[in-house]
Amino acid sequence: MSLLSFLRPKPKDIFTNAEEQLIVEAVRNAEQRTSGEVRVFIESRCRFVNAIDRAAQIFINLKMDKTEMRNATLVYVAVKDKQMAVFGDEGIHNKVTSAFWNAEVVKMMQHFKSNNIPAGIIAAIKDIGEALTLHFPYEADTDRNELPDDIVFGQ
Repeated sequence: MSLLSFLRPKPKDIFTNAEEQLIVEAVRNAEQRTSGEVRVFIESRCRFVNAIDRAAQIFINLKMDKTEMRNATLVYVAVKDKQMAVFGDEGIHNKVTSAFWNAEVVKMMQHFKSNNIPAGIIAAIKDIGEALTLHFPYEADTDRNELPDDIVFGQ
C-alpha cells in the first residue's frame, strides 16, 4: 500500500481546530527535550482486528522506522471503533517494553470513556515524551526534527 493510498481528507468533526493545535503543541513540547519522535495518526475505523497491527502498518508507511536512533513512537486512534494503540520503534521499545505501551493505552481509554479524546492523546504524548527524554535526551549539537509534528488523518 502506498503512502497516498491510506492518507485521506481529515475525518470531519473529530477535533476542533483548537484541540488539533493542542495535540500538535503536545508533540512539539514532548520532542523539545529528546532526540525521539512522536506522531499521531487518527482515523474513523480500524480495518484490522488488532489495533497494534494497524499501528505497525502505519508506522512503516509513515517511514517512522527510519529515524537514526530508532526512537519514534506512534499514537494510533480509530475513533468510531474506539480502538487505539501506541507503537514504538525498537530503540525505545527495548527501553520501556510492552508494559509501558499498554499502560498508556489504558490511560487513553480512561479519558476516552469520559468523551475527552484529545486529553487522552495529550496525556499519552506527555508520558511518551518523558520516557523518550529519559532514554534519549536532547543533544543540541546533533538533534534534528526527523518527522513532521502534525496529526496524520486517515480514513
